[in-house]
Amino acid sequence: MRFGVLGPLEVRDGGRDLTPGPAKHRAVLAALLLNAGRVVTLDRLAAAVWDEGPPASAEAVLRVYVSALRRSLGAATIRTAPGGYLADVDPVRVDAHLFGRLVERARRARDAGAAAEAAEGLREALRLWRGPALAGVDSAELWRTQAVRLEEARLAATEERIDLDLVLGRHGEVVGELRALVAAYPLRERSWAQLILALAWAGRRSEALAAYQDARRVLVDELGLEPGAELRAAHDSVLAGPEPHAARVPAGSYGVHTVHVAGGSAGGHGSPRGHGPGGGGPVPQETPPDIADFTGRAAVMDWIAREAPDPDGAPVHLVLHGPAGAGKTAVAVHAATVLGGDFPDGRLHAALRAGGDRPAAPGAVLEDLLRSLGCPEGAVPAGIEDRVRLYRSMVSGRRLLVVLDDAVGEAQVRPLLPTGRGCLTLVTSRSPLYGLEASRAFELEVLDEAEATAMLAGVVGASRVLAEPEAARRIAVSCGGLPLALRIAGSRLARRPGWTLAHLAGRLEDERGRLDELTAGDLAVRSSLALGYRDLAEEERRLLRRLGALSAPDVAPWAAAAVFGAVRVDRELEELTRAGLLQARGLDDAGQERYGRHDLTRLYAAERLAEEEGTAERVLAVLAREVLDRVRRARALLLPAEPGTGRTLARTTERGLAPETVHLREPVRWLAAERGFLVAAVADFHRAGLDEAAWRLAFYLTPFFELRAHREDWHATNRIGLAAARRAGHRHGEALLRRALADLHRAEGRLDDAARELGESLSCFRELGDGPEAARARYRLGLVLLARGEPVEAERRLSECLAEFEAAGDARGRADALRALGSVRRAEPLLSAALDAYRELGDPRGEAAALRDLARTHLEGRRVAAARDRVERALRIDRRLGDRLPEAAGLLLLARVARAEGLPEPARVAAGEASSIFREYGDRRGAARAALVLAGAHLDLDEVDEAFAIVSAAMEELDVLGDRQGLGEARELAGEARRRRGLRL
Repeated sequence: MRFGVLGPLEVRDGGRDLTPGPAKHRAVLAALLLNAGRVVTLDRLAAAVWDEGPPASAEAVLRVYVSALRRSLGAATIRTAPGGYLADVDPVRVDAHLFGRLVERARRARDAGAAAEAAEGLREALRLWRGPALAGVDSAELWRTQAVRLEEARLAATEERIDLDLVLGRHGEVVGELRALVAAYPLRERSWAQLILALAWAGRRSEALAAYQDARRVLVDELGLEPGAELRAAHDSVLAGPEPHAARVPAGSYGVHTVHVAGGSAGGHGSPRGHGPGGGGPVPQETPPDIADFTGRAAVMDWIAREAPDPDGAPVHLVLHGPAGAGKTAVAVHAATVLGGDFPDGRLHAALRAGGDRPAAPGAVLEDLLRSLGCPEGAVPAGIEDRVRLYRSMVSGRRLLVVLDDAVGEAQVRPLLPTGRGCLTLVTSRSPLYGLEASRAFELEVLDEAEATAMLAGVVGASRVLAEPEAARRIAVSCGGLPLALRIAGSRLARRPGWTLAHLAGRLEDERGRLDELTAGDLAVRSSLALGYRDLAEEERRLLRRLGALSAPDVAPWAAAAVFGAVRVDRELEELTRAGLLQARGLDDAGQERYGRHDLTRLYAAERLAEEEGTAERVLAVLAREVLDRVRRARALLLPAEPGTGRTLARTTERGLAPETVHLREPVRWLAAERGFLVAAVADFHRAGLDEAAWRLAFYLTPFFELRAHREDWHATNRIGLAAARRAGHRHGEALLRRALADLHRAEGRLDDAARELGESLSCFRELGDGPEAARARYRLGLVLLARGEPVEAERRLSECLAEFEAAGDARGRADALRALGSVRRAEPLLSAALDAYRELGDPRGEAAALRDLARTHLEGRRVAAARDRVERALRIDRRLGDRLPEAAGLLLLARVARAEGLPEPARVAAGEASSIFREYGDRRGAARAALVLAGAHLDLDEVDEAFAIVSAAMEELDVLGDRQGLGEARELAGEARRRRGLRL
């Protein structure tokens, strides 16, 4: 198992990612790992988790956090010690400690005079960094005490490695990196001194003297100080005219030890720089300069290194593909720089778009490549076939690295592939070029948040990012992790030191001007996207434009076909994917292919739609008809025979079901797969003024959100739907959505708010004369009264509703009311009648709910065997349907049954499983209630300390949630735990 803190917190065990999710668990683990093998006191852990304000129950809560970490990482990973805890792991398995050891080893090599070994050792140490230290760990204390120290150590190691590179004669190679360093740390004299010497020794004496003047100006302007001895010594060295390849840093500079360059010349090569073996001819080194602030991309760099050919192996052709602006060229150039030493015959580079726009003809590219290989100008053949033959002859017997940048298609690339043994070709393209024989492809995705923030820090300066971490995160989000966008944003900030990051973040968050903001010099996201758009056929352009009407991050083919106005668009989607403007994201839970796009591609498509076709309303109106029909029918299967909704739910039984209509057979799976798209569609319809479509879709989705506890989506869509119904003046829609909002408030325990919304809903239904819907609202009011602890009034209301439903012949209303009344009265006959009613309706979810209510009634009546039978039957139904939250409720009930049977260990297991499901779905109340049963099981097992810690944390959560009943039960358990503790003492 390996642990990472030099970047985002990371725990990996082989191929498994075991990184904890909860923020406070991450803070605890980070504090322990930074002190691996040493005790971290409880006070220091509390400070890491809560800074200056730990709760009174901090010690107990920390025990819960540590217990959770032990379950996920292994009990032996964290040991309890007097006064605290320690991470019982070998420090070299923690990247921060390994970094320190590698740096010390490199320094010993340096002191022994082995410069090349020392430089490589420092490079190895610095490669451990994946971004800013402790990125994503929410702990101001750890940032103050640890992150700053680690970042300073990283900077010191970087400067020491550059010292060694200068000694080794790599003067020109470090100039770009040093310019980035002085831009990020303009007051750091050592980096300025290194830049001055690197420029001078690379033969750029005038630039070196200008750099000294730049450094002096910064120091005088910012600090009112003249340059120090270190910087003056570097300046004097330039004036004295040092030898460019000296193997000794001038005396009085910045402390690099005298070293001996092993293995030949200061350049570290056995042959003169710029010539082939034996110095017989020019060795091309054509790849562009590496980016000094190259960040992240460890996965693709590892892949390229693994795939690179052996010296005598067959040539290897690697394709780096991805959307516009994903940094494909930067990766290829960086890889060529890193691996360049393995290719003694040079590096070739060809841009495969003429003038950056039109695809370059293979013959023209071959002419340039032949000249680079030393072919005299007059000897280049006229025909492309002859050029290909000559090119293959010239590369035969040479080991080359060739970068073919921005390829359009396979036919353009094939003639340019080197055939010599051990050659490597890196091709960048927006298409994966699957038709390119004997090639392997890697898709470059956007950077994650930590990598994006690290890249921004590399461009604008780490100090500015560390000063405004939240604003940096917002910029990374607005750029969607797209390297081109991040570089542009960073460049704008670097040119405007007076701008705060928050200022640019605010400008980028306005979608209407985001593409305008992402322009700097000749870099622009819009022009990069326009290049791909112009290459498309008209039908593909039209589909891309119309997808710009949708704000969802991805779509299924049925939705793409709806906006396009066709039955199928498989070919068009495939072409957009090949062009890198869409990304195939695999099959979703319903077995549908999903196609995503970058958010900046969406904004560009929306611009094209507005300019070429007008507003998005017409496109969305066509889509709305298809969406409403599909979701309406899915809801009808989710709630069979739902009463009182004739005005909203059109009956669709007369329509035949196509065999491929999976969503009608498995509505929950289909709704889960389309959830993000449908939530976004509610907002899209409302923005376009399609108010009826917006409120209807919001209403149709409510039973799915209730089943899966997607409460944020429920809130968001209900709020938009209610606003749409009001704007449209649709009182019936407003009443339905208020009733749905009451269901949400009741699920959250906000019973007064639920009662208020039901009152408003009832007023609307009465005004409209809608008796059936009013009865459903009164039924829900009975449930609210029951939850409030008013069983007498609840029973009266529910009895009235039952009579109304029976009189109206409303079978579902009768089943729901029978179940609710049976629960109030603890009446087995009523619950059995409800069970039969749900079976007649063909509603397995209602059947499972009735079985759980029967189990509770049997348990209270001490009929434990009957309770177990009912809850196990309910669990079988829930698992067959894949209904995880009802399954969690059943597991919690099963745990109570097991405790009643005197089986504490099965009770602990069942309660733990229930708790995991509740937490997975964000059901805090369910998780807290499960914790109480879990604590009870631990008490039954005489594990008093564990029980007390669990119940203490649960009490804190229940108090926040305002769950008085749960708090009462928790206090009883805590009292029992204290009593047993006292007996032990």
